[in-house]
Amino acid sequence: MDIYDAIHRRRDVRGEFTGAPIPRDVLDRVLEAAHAAPSVGLSQPWDFVLVSDPGIRRAFHGHVQSERAAFAATLTGAAAERFARIKIDGILESSLSVVVTYDPERGGPAVLGRHAIANAGLYSVCLAIQNLWLAATAEGLGVGWVSFYREPHLRDLLGIPETIRPVAWLCLGPVTHLEQVPDLERHGWRRRRALDAAVHHDRWKEPAG
Repeated sequence: MDIYDAIHRRRDVRGEFTGAPIPRDVLDRVLEAAHAAPSVGLSQPWDFVLVSDPGIRRAFHGHVQSERAAFAATLTGAAAERFARIKIDGILESSLSVVVTYDPERGGPAVLGRHAIANAGLYSVCLAIQNLWLAATAEGLGVGWVSFYREPHLRDLLGIPETIRPVAWLCLGPVTHLEQVPDLERHGWRRRRALDAAVHHDRWKEPAG
């Protein structure tokens, strides 16, 4: 698949997972793509926890649903109605979950390129996640990033050390299809910004109006 096709076809998948197994060679290629991401000071501060245990996934799903309910309680009117229609995860339906973590101590106390930007290592982890996502799309897989969770809960659930930050719980697996329009746009939650609205030249310019 052309890289531009993968970028534009990529979706945050929720309800389209089939649950079919991921061939080992395909999973290896996707993880290799993630591990090939650039990183500040070549620190490679990421790790990938592959979660297939049904009990762990059910426990995490229960936590996510409680966080969904907490967020839903803050909404009223049309926003509440829109959110009620939106599926927020594919934890139980996907073939596998991949938890991507960040180790701020990897690379030693003096990480080349991080002295002035403390979050450069965290940004590196996000690049690995994007690599994984695009590679999975090219392989015909779907990915869904679950964000309705508390980091301490996930750390305890997976036995992640206190010094390690869990950055993303990703649902991964074969899908029936990838939607043409992102879920949040289809359900009327938000609309995409035009590129022109995001591009500035030389200096920041406030949008007209």
